[in-house]
Amino acid sequence: MTNKLKQLLNLFFEAVSFDAGYQPAYERIYPLFIESGLLIKNSGETPEISSVRQFIEPRQALVNSGVLTRFHEVEISATTDVFGNIAHRFSVYAKSGTQKGVAFEAKGVISTQFVRTSNGWKISSMAWDDEREGLKILNNMP
Repeated sequence: MTNKLKQLLNLFFEAVSFDAGYQPAYERIYPLFIESGLLIKNSGETPEISSVRQFIEPRQALVNSGVLTRFHEVEISATTDVFGNIAHRFSVYAKSGTQKGVAFEAKGVISTQFVRTSNGWKISSMAWDDEREGLKILNNMP
């Protein structure tokens, strides 16, 4: 079971990752989520809460305009808890890319919730926060 959940998350990371000169496969994100799934970036003053469409569209615009030319995201470590038809995966991730011609790298933690549906496991929500001054990932994280 845990492998299926890890696979779902890896498919998400693969869909958002792309090399210079290529396009991300954002359309592959839709079937990973339940219809009302949420993505929540919570590394600023206010949480940025998005539907899957609201998450994809501005990122695709950055790629189409040439502002974002490369992006990679991978899971470094994780713990998963499953109870019946619900599950939670707490992951440490690393991301890197090139935006406006400037390379960037960061790490953070993502909390992903899953629900079992008649079509198998789906992501119901993801919330993440990035490392920054005063907020560092501890060595004993998952």
